[in-house]
Parts: sequence; structure tokens; C-alpha cells
Amino acid sequence: MKKTIALTHPKLQPARWVDSIKYDIKKYLNRERRKSLPAGMDYWTFDCRFGASEEVAEKVFTSEINKHIDAAVAQELTSFYVEILARACKHKPRDIDVDTDEA
Repeated sequence: MKKTIALTHPKLQPARWVDSIKYDIKKYLNRERRKSLPAGMDYWTFDCRFGASEEVAEKVFTSEINKHIDAAVAQELTSFYVEILARACKHKPRDIDVDTDEA
């Protein structure tokens, strides 16, 4: 998902419109997580960028997107850019600690 989203709507209250935007992003993330994984992969991870425009967008964590949307509303921006790209990953095996002696 690469999208520039307007923070104004002709018929909806601003707070309801922001809730709708957050819900759409959450719905997109859940839809991507439900997709079947490629062979040998364990989980989906997301590469996210957020900013006032595509040129100034910075990397953010998925869990921080709602905070950035709230900050954009507080700054009274007319729109913002969000990019969420799904990527299949494989967990790294844990290192086994051989030095511990359990008696």
C-alpha cells in the first residue's frame, strides 16, 4: 500500500474520518497477514514509511503508525503519505548457550 491520504472529508467529521483511516490501515495489515506464506518462511513483516509527502517520508514501525496519524492531525496537515509493504521472513534460530551448567 502506497497512498497519500487526505485528512479532510466533505461529509464526515474530522475525528470520524481519522478513525476510518486508522481502521482501513488495520484492515489492510490483517488482510496481508492472512495471506499464505512462501515455502520456508515463518511470518510476515512490514516495511513502513510515513510523512507529509512521499519525498519526506521516514521509516516507522507498524505499531507507531497511529501515533504518526495523530501527530499529522495535530499539525493540521491537509494530507499525509503512508507506505506499507509486506515482506515474508524467517525466524533466526536461537543460539544455544553451552556454558551453562545446571546441577
